[in-house]
Amino acid sequence: MTSKIRHVTIDCSDAYCLGSFWSRVLDLPLQEEDRPGDEEALIEGAGLLFVTVPDAKTVKNRVHVDLQPQDRTRDEEVERLLGLGATLVDDRRRPDGTGWAVLADPEGNEFCVERSAAERAN
Repeated sequence: MTSKIRHVTIDCSDAYCLGSFWSRVLDLPLQEEDRPGDEEALIEGAGLLFVTVPDAKTVKNRVHVDLQPQDRTRDEEVERLLGLGATLVDDRRRPDGTGWAVLADPEGNEFCVERSAAERAN
């Protein structure tokens, strides 16, 4: 039997707050028992576990998430995520419609937004 990835764990200063941000990004709930002030918060449907740690983020992520919008364009998704509290870190979108946008969540963890499947088909 091989191993499987159960969770991707993200260290943060406020597990519930950051988990709530990602819950809105992914439109998936935190576990019912997660509450503000908890040391951990889990989005089971995405396998993302947020754990409160005392250390602040100091360097670029070595692992990051790539998001692909399912029901909107890449640019519409970028605007939605900025409205949720993300920040634009690096805009790699090209005039021909290819490329991606690098955003950061409220604690500075970078992630990318790629083109939707419909955009890739064009």
